[in-house]
Amino acid sequence: MEVAGEVLASEFQLHVLAVDDSHVDRKVIEKLLKISSCKVTTVESGARALQFLGLDEEKGSLGFNGLKVNLIMTDYSMPGMTGYELLKKIKRSSAFREIPVVIMSSENILTRIDSCLEEGAEEFLVKPVKLSDVKRVMNDCIMRGETEGNNRRRVDKRKFEDDNHASSSSSSSSSIPSSPSSPLPSSPSTAATSSPLHSLKRAKLRDHN
Repeated sequence: MEVAGEVLASEFQLHVLAVDDSHVDRKVIEKLLKISSCKVTTVESGARALQFLGLDEEKGSLGFNGLKVNLIMTDYSMPGMTGYELLKKIKRSSAFREIPVVIMSSENILTRIDSCLEEGAEEFLVKPVKLSDVKRVMNDCIMRGETEGNNRRRVDKRKFEDDNHASSSSSSSSSIPSSPSSPLPSSPSTAATSSPLHSLKRAKLRDHN
């Protein structure tokens, strides 16, 4: 299973935005992400992360908000803006709320973990973050991205087929002359049914002993 995950990761490179006020921790997470074949952008604060995403209206964008971000990994305890506050701002943004956010912390506090997961965090990792943690998160994001992509393709295909059916029906009805003495039989209506897409978020917490 791990080998398959590594092959899949190499075919689909994720762009990860890593946020941490500690220079050492930023270098550690950057190294782990690059080992996992990810493209990495690191910033030192929640405010800089918002600038990168183009969500900071006061200071403007850093000019990189055109780059697609697939995952955000942020430290919890940071001066100025905590990772929890950054998480809330991202999840309240219509443009970025679907991006998975992983919270990292050196403190294993259950109330803190519950608050982050309830606010929409994908996962809560207790530092020191290990390579196995990063690979698990990467594989989950890749599988999630592929599932969403397949769902979009199914919806587009259904819309294309419905449009073709409507166009064909319109063309057929206009080409047949109407006759008062011989009315055309009514064709049964076809109702396109679609089932709503439900997404199930799995939040996992691994004990670090």
